[in-house]
Amino acid sequence: MDLLIISFLINFKIMKNILKLEEVAMLALSVFLFMQLHFEWWWYLVLFFAPDISMIGYLVNTKIGAYSYNFFHHKAVGIIIGILGFYLHQEFYMLAGIIIFGHSAFDRIFGFGLKFTDSFKNTHLGSL
Repeated sequence: MDLLIISFLINFKIMKNILKLEEVAMLALSVFLFMQLHFEWWWYLVLFFAPDISMIGYLVNTKIGAYSYNFFHHKAVGIIIGILGFYLHQEFYMLAGIIIFGHSAFDRIFGFGLKFTDSFKNTHLGSL
C-alpha cells in the first residue's frame, strides 16, 4: 500500500511539472506573438501585470472580485480579443489579447488559478 501511495505522489508531481512546462510554452508563445507586432519591447513588460488590476473587484466583495479576476485571467478571453484584433487589423486588440494570454500562463506557472467566489485563495488549481 505504501508503494502505491509513493507511486501516486511521484506521478502527481511529474504531472504538475508537465502542466507547468505547458504553461511556459504558452508564455513563450505570447512573447513570440508580441514580437510580430509593431510595439516597442518595453510595452510587453509595462503591460504584463495589467490584468492584475482586476483584483480591485475584491474591494467590493469576493464574488465580484472572482468574476473580474477570472475574466481578465482567462486564456480564452485573451485568444478571442487577439483574434478580434487580427480580424479587424487592430494591433492594440492583438496586444491586449497577447498580454492576457501570456499573463494567465505566467500565473498558472506559479499556481495562481482562476478563483472561486468564496475566497481569493481558493482556485481551480487548489488552495494558495
